[in-house]
Amino acid sequence: MNGEVDRLRAAIGANDRAIVAAVNERLRLVTGLWQLKHQLGVDRLDPDRERRLRAELAAANEGPLSAAGLEHLVDELLALTKRELDEG
Repeated sequence: MNGEVDRLRAAIGANDRAIVAAVNERLRLVTGLWQLKHQLGVDRLDPDRERRLRAELAAANEGPLSAAGLEHLVDELLALTKRELDEG
C-alpha cells in the first residue's frame, strides 16, 4: 500500500507543479496582452471575452469538476490574475 500512496502523491505533486507553471504562463501572457491593449488605447478588461472564456471552459470540462466548482475556479483565477498584475 505504501508504494501506491507514494506513487499517487508523486503524481499529485507533479500535477500541482504543472498547475503553478500554467498559472505563471497565464500571468506572463496576460501581461503582454495588457501591455498591447494599453498601447492600442483599449480597455484591459473585456466582459464579453470573459463570458466566452467561461463558456469555452464549461464546454471543455469533462469532470469530475462540477459546474459550480469550475465557476469558482474561474472566479479565483481571474481575481488572482488581476491581483497579481495590479500589485506587480
